[in-house]
Amino acid sequence: MPAVKKLVLLAGCATLSITSSCNKDGVIVADDPADKTACSRVYEYLPAPGQFINEQVVLRTMDEACAWAEKQLASPDAGVSLGGFGGYIVVGFDRPVICTGGYDFAVEGNAFATSSEPGIVWVMEDTNGNGAPDDAWYELRGSEYGKPETLQEYAVTYYRPAEKGAGVAWTDNLGRSGTLERLNFHTQDSYYPAWVGADSYTLRGTRLEARNYSDGTKWIAPPYEWGYADNFSTADRPAESNANMFRIADAVQSDGEPAGLASIDFVKIQTGVHAQSGELGEISTEVFAVRDLNR
Repeated sequence: MPAVKKLVLLAGCATLSITSSCNKDGVIVADDPADKTACSRVYEYLPAPGQFINEQVVLRTMDEACAWAEKQLASPDAGVSLGGFGGYIVVGFDRPVICTGGYDFAVEGNAFATSSEPGIVWVMEDTNGNGAPDDAWYELRGSEYGKPETLQEYAVTYYRPAEKGAGVAWTDNLGRSGTLERLNFHTQDSYYPAWVGADSYTLRGTRLEARNYSDGTKWIAPPYEWGYADNFSTADRPAESNANMFRIADAVQSDGEPAGLASIDFVKIQTGVHAQSGELGEISTEVFAVRDLNR
């Protein structure tokens, strides 16, 4: 029997505590819950269509989606799915995350040895001081940055299905098209986010080359070397942790030159692969927490 990809999605409006953590000797460990190392707010949550979208709660506006995502990230063992390629979440902290030259923040996912669903990580400094993520985004360079097979300006347009239970059609900026197939063990009406009012929407970002394959009995999604969320890396994912650690010093401008940021205020995580793994569905980055490692 094939393995089934799982994500805990908790609905409801109960008050939830934030379990914080810190970086000690290269290991992320639990700390005093009053120490607010976790991100404090979700500013945007716009996933691509995916098997966990609309699954247990139907959200009708971006405000509802952000409030729900905040509860998920504050809940032990719960998280959010970013759906297929380009789906993203934007979070912020209650104070700047300082660039130390070493690891500065971590993103917790649910990767395991045969299942990595890498998310591209972007950072932003609140340079205009208005408390909103409306300044320049800088990509954090990972192991695949600059390789010929990595596309820096990739775009996919998703189309609302005409019928309940149908897959989601897509086209990309390379002239290709396809369908994000529906899995028969999910029962929601549609994988298309209910809070997207338009009949189509386009997501843009960096696309990594897909590595997933079937060995004849199961689907395998190998890890990338370093620099991505929800990635079973041995370089930036400490033992006894399901978090990948990131350096603000790896932020680059659009031309690849270092951004030279002293601190950041916002983080964006975005699904970086456009692929499906048969009965496991789409490659979709999952996020369970985003934490400042230097507080």
